[in-house]
Amino acid sequence: MSKSTSPRNPGKRADLPEQTESKNSPETGKNSGKTDGSSERTGTPILEVKDLCHRYPHLEANALDRINLKVYSGERVAVLGANGAGKSTLFKHLNGILRPLSGEVLVKGEKITKKNVRMCRETVGIVFQDPDDQVLAPSVEEDVAFGPINMGLSREEVEKRVKEALEMVGLKGFEERAPHHLSGGQKKLVAIAGILAMRPEVIVLDEPTAGLDPLSSSRVLELITKMNRELGITMLLSTHDVDVVPYFAERVFVLHHGKLEADGTPEAIFNDPELLRKAHLRLPRVAEVFEMLQQEGVDVNIQITAETARDEILRVIGSAHQKAGIK
Repeated sequence: MSKSTSPRNPGKRADLPEQTESKNSPETGKNSGKTDGSSERTGTPILEVKDLCHRYPHLEANALDRINLKVYSGERVAVLGANGAGKSTLFKHLNGILRPLSGEVLVKGEKITKKNVRMCRETVGIVFQDPDDQVLAPSVEEDVAFGPINMGLSREEVEKRVKEALEMVGLKGFEERAPHHLSGGQKKLVAIAGILAMRPEVIVLDEPTAGLDPLSSSRVLELITKMNRELGITMLLSTHDVDVVPYFAERVFVLHHGKLEADGTPEAIFNDPELLRKAHLRLPRVAEVFEMLQQEGVDVNIQITAETARDEILRVIGSAHQKAGIK
């Protein structure tokens, strides 16, 4: 493989930060909507978007309209919105694939420019919605090695990174397989491994569960959560599927028609019926189940995330056992 310019963030290794505990609801931008009101994050965000506007040449309206947001190291963030909300356009600005009509994107406090776009792509890796746009090499091993080779790493280091990345995504033993013979879910994992092998500090995933069966979707969500918790990688995913959010996100940005409508915890976002209607969203199914239980007279609080739902179910079961005298 030649050392040509790579679309997968070429450059030297960007050291991973130590994993930090995430706190929800950092400072929001000028045009952002409702927040959960929790304490704000301090320090330099790893990603910051300021008054970002983008317009495609064939359209009259802006695809992105004065977007302001901040993402801090170690966070797991979902960008939620219906199809056409501007999620993919936003993500392509985060490592310089697209250039803004106006406004700016900062990576670790530095504005993305032609001079530093290489550094920004070392820091921010992107996994496209369609893995066929990204997984192009004849074999899985060659595809995952493509980015590290273009970073100028030694053969030994490339082999080490490929091995570690494939083990992390659960594709050990797939090295010689041809990507075009893999399932959609397996191709998605190869694409993630290709970015992971370059060791960025941030990975953004555009609709990572789109087109996948439920089992493959769960596997991808478990993987990216594991990468956040074990490797400290900041994770952003875009999705139109509200049921993805409870299993991944600590924080949610809601996009609608190119505008940032809200920034908050999943609980704050999904407890706002007006916001959900405006953004053409609904409650996650896990919350709908709790709502039905309430209607049946069960003393249960509606929960949004998988972890809080589990805790609430255990509380209700424990309360029922206590009333029945069961130990």
